[in-house]
Amino acid sequence: MPLLIFDVIEGRSDAQLQTLLDAAHRAVLSAFEVPVQDRYQIVHENKAKHMVIEDTGLNLTRTRKLVVVRVITSPRPEEQKQQFYAELSRELKESCGIEGSDLMVSITTNSKGDWSFGNGVAQYLTGDL
Repeated sequence: MPLLIFDVIEGRSDAQLQTLLDAAHRAVLSAFEVPVQDRYQIVHENKAKHMVIEDTGLNLTRTRKLVVVRVITSPRPEEQKQQFYAELSRELKESCGIEGSDLMVSITTNSKGDWSFGNGVAQYLTGDL
């Protein structure tokens, strides 16, 4: 159950945002092999001047299509992470016209006890999940 938080520059339509979220979910399904209903996504729209994402010396050209994705998940093998990066980049290019240079991803891991899906219960620990 990864939680994806997207930071984008404001100005996309609702339809464009939905296409982006759908593309990202396909990448999650492919790389992390989670059930289709495990979909947790949040979008933050920011003013362009509030997102300073430089290229770290990699000669990346950033545009207003920039997408920063933070993924919070239980531990994943390095191979799954690499597959997710590649799948997400491919999906966003094909579905949204977003170049790989406009995608930045950070994965943060936590443990089963760090999740509550509601009702004040850690469902992974109680066995409900």
